[in-house]
Amino acid sequence: MRFINPIPFVRDINRSKEFYRTTIGLKILEDFGTFVLFETGFAIHDGKSLEQTIWRRPLVSEGPYGRGNLLLYFEHEDVDAAFERIAPQVELIHPVERQEWGQRVFRFYDPDRHAIEIGEPQNPGPQGHSENSRSQQ
Repeated sequence: MRFINPIPFVRDINRSKEFYRTTIGLKILEDFGTFVLFETGFAIHDGKSLEQTIWRRPLVSEGPYGRGNLLLYFEHEDVDAAFERIAPQVELIHPVERQEWGQRVFRFYDPDRHAIEIGEPQNPGPQGHSENSRSQQ
């Protein structure tokens, strides 16, 4: 067995598709209407549709799906350039900061208030361990 990817629920698939395509810069591989798969393997799914598929009933809440308990992580070769392009378009959690493990990241919310982190690439060190590895926290 292998893990493939998380699939966040979204309230408005078209709004979220546009956000991830234009604001984040992800290329769409497949668009099935209620499910969108991006080139990186990241995917989003229309929440109402997925609620019916999984639980066979809609959830009661009409609030945002993001609940502050999930962080969607992306990497960018130039985190400062990504910040300059993305920050004016989003609700920031914080600007670019160096984390305890050495990596520089910034965080913000998507339209459904899922927290997103964009960080500089991790540099694999000897034996496949990252020099900036989060496991070293």
